[in-house]
Amino acid sequence: MMTLDKFEEATEAVKKVILRTELMYSDYFSNTTGNKVYLKPENMQFTGAYKVRGAYYKISTLSKEERDKGLITASAGNHAQGVAYAAKLYNAKAVIVMPATTPLIKVNRTKSYGAEVILYGNVYDEACQYAYKLSEEQGYTFIHPFNDETIATGQGSIAMEIFKDLPTVDIILAPVGGGGLLAGVATLAKQLNPNVKVIGVEPAGAACMKESLKVGHVVTLPSVDTIADGTAVKTPGDVIFPYIQKYVDDIITVEDHELIVNFLDIIENHKMVVENSGLLTVAALKHLDCKDKKIVSILSGGNMDIITVASIVQHGLIQRGRVFTVSVLLPDRPGELVNVASVIAKAQGNVIRLEHNQFVSINRHSAVELTITMETFGHEHKDSIFQALVDNGYNPKLCQPCKIY
Repeated sequence: MMTLDKFEEATEAVKKVILRTELMYSDYFSNTTGNKVYLKPENMQFTGAYKVRGAYYKISTLSKEERDKGLITASAGNHAQGVAYAAKLYNAKAVIVMPATTPLIKVNRTKSYGAEVILYGNVYDEACQYAYKLSEEQGYTFIHPFNDETIATGQGSIAMEIFKDLPTVDIILAPVGGGGLLAGVATLAKQLNPNVKVIGVEPAGAACMKESLKVGHVVTLPSVDTIADGTAVKTPGDVIFPYIQKYVDDIITVEDHELIVNFLDIIENHKMVVENSGLLTVAALKHLDCKDKKIVSILSGGNMDIITVASIVQHGLIQRGRVFTVSVLLPDRPGELVNVASVIAKAQGNVIRLEHNQFVSINRHSAVELTITMETFGHEHKDSIFQALVDNGYNPKLCQPCKIY
């Protein structure tokens, strides 16, 4: 059972392996939401995510015999690193089954702690089934990433730290994949203060917990589709589900496009890299119908590969109107490119890419296509540049953005 004594024990145990992530007050999110918003930056942990808490606490409670058998788990990445790191401290063998779609940085970091990594399946659930199979065949001790009371108790140490930093917290937002973090945080939070609200946040494309709570029992989604790979879970944990039913006040779902713009918000205003699953709680702030509340958003992890970072930055700039692409048709004669560039310059647009297609028409002397990608200050500025092109006799058409990088 997840009792206060167990939470206190777990909090003391994990101090050996975690970085104490103190709450960060966010002027930006406080001003944009009308609340007092604090960030719990678990993306700054040594393993890049909160998962080391539950993994280490669980492994610390095992017998030597259980550890000597070797440890196995399935994970989309962050729990994998937590288990691998903890296993290394106990000199135990660790086998990690990860979905084949796992970002490379998570795979490599898991290997760096000495674990054997097996890539299997496209989503966590498929990897988990294979890990159970290997556990039975090889006799490994299975360490579940979320469907375990001891794991959830270790994750709940986050709530203990939140209350030490901010005893008067009103709302705690926690990401939801399988539910281990949410169950641990909610259970301890309600023991410390029954009036605090605990809200889970999950991607709309993998809303297994919301669907399960709706019908009153654990359900399995037919599929998941989200850029938040760390929370792309089809079936929540049945062991920890009763805790969520009892202690969680609400579940908010967030669309992928909301995560993209919040990635830019975090980078620009807090100079941190937070992975998509960790951004769920930040994106959820605009879904809350409250003012002047003290809110803590748990940033669960920051393990992102560079290719994903580049892609999200580009899409975020496009969504914000900071980058856009237009095409215009020009006569193929000297000076036309200068004329267009002059119009854009007067409107303070910054050209970052040009493509000149002479073969858009059979008669290239009557028309060639110029495709221009520009950097702007936002949607208003973008519209003013577009209108300037119209006013100067061009017939601009918005295009699918060119790749910036």
